[in-house]
Amino acid sequence: MEYLKRAEREADVQTDDERIQQVVKDMLTKIRREGTAAVEEYAMQFDNWQGDFVLSDEKRAALIASVPQRVKDDIDFAHRQIQRFANAQRSSLQAFEIETEEGVKLSQRVIPVDCAGCYVPGGRYAHAASALMSVATAKAASVPTVIACSPPRGDSINPAVVYAMDLAGADIILEMGGVHAIATMAFGLYTGKSADILVGPGNAYVAEAKRLLFGEVGIDVFAGPTESAVIADETADPMTIAVDLVSQAEHGPNSPVWLFTTDKALGQKVIELMPHVIADMPNADVCEAAWRDHGVVIVCDDREEAAKVSDEWACEHVQVQAADLVWWKENLTNYGSLFLGEGSTVTHGDKCAGTNHILPTKKAARYSGGLNVQKFLKILTTQELSKEANLTFSTAGSRISRTEGMEGHARACDWRLKKYFPDADWDFEVYQQKRYD
Repeated sequence: MEYLKRAEREADVQTDDERIQQVVKDMLTKIRREGTAAVEEYAMQFDNWQGDFVLSDEKRAALIASVPQRVKDDIDFAHRQIQRFANAQRSSLQAFEIETEEGVKLSQRVIPVDCAGCYVPGGRYAHAASALMSVATAKAASVPTVIACSPPRGDSINPAVVYAMDLAGADIILEMGGVHAIATMAFGLYTGKSADILVGPGNAYVAEAKRLLFGEVGIDVFAGPTESAVIADETADPMTIAVDLVSQAEHGPNSPVWLFTTDKALGQKVIELMPHVIADMPNADVCEAAWRDHGVVIVCDDREEAAKVSDEWACEHVQVQAADLVWWKENLTNYGSLFLGEGSTVTHGDKCAGTNHILPTKKAARYSGGLNVQKFLKILTTQELSKEANLTFSTAGSRISRTEGMEGHARACDWRLKKYFPDADWDFEVYQQKRYD
């Protein structure tokens, strides 16, 4: 393995994380203590916002009416794809009941959470696709109440984002962003509905707010800056790779883009092309910083090593531009989402292909996938044992409990053994509990 390009700057992650953590912790504490007064203070401070937070039906309709029809058509198209995939995910998880032994019925129910909070970022870009990814997926899971929020710019949220939220089925829309929006959804401020789960991408402060609230509420993934990798062999087009890497570098100056290749000449050519493709971009400074500071090119001896390197890095987005795509699909295991072949670029997944673009970063793909319908669903299990089944199961439960030193657990089983089988003799300890009723 050989590095043709290393990241020039590694951020002081620990210092940054500690600083952000303290800021967010202080904000959440203040909002817990002061409620809506603190939210209004932060909204004024960060967004210069003094208006109502809950988007009225009249303003919602007016914003939607201002969206050009072609934009609506494109969002409609993306919504259909996302909804189809989410519905298929939902259908793959079913309720069932089985009888494992005579007199023992085990079952599972699949039910949605009661309320989901969907955060839609609104800083540098208008993330209409992100609204679809979170809200439409929650609705495919049949979540009764979906609250969507996004930071206002000027006198409203971006109209296209409002259209996407509305189309996807948002029940309540909040014109609010940042840590105070996350807290508002978690604590049920202004809506009277506390979110059971918080989902959606955001900046480092939003991500930290979700992390600190995790446990009190559920979250989708622990998110960091967008990551994108391309795996390529000698069959790939260097220009296509450069265009794809630059397309993802525009997410931000701290968004890493990586190339893992088995062809050194191709890697060198991509490095040569990158400055030219970056210079063509309207936001060249952002792309240049991401590539300079966080871009990496690694040459691997063979495809097995390339797959190993990719899985070790566990990237959010992985594109494969190489021969034998089936081999790569079968051998790669750690990624947020996989894009096979030159015809598949990350933009497709980000905007309109149908798979979800809210994905794990910072190597979380080693143990987690991205946002999906199941994140909004609870798997509830049920057990029903007959009296007769207790002869076997209370016997086992009693003995296992005493093996673990848990006398109370054992006695719950012993009680049933004595009650249901009063004339039985036991070859192990069965406690004779005195009745007090």
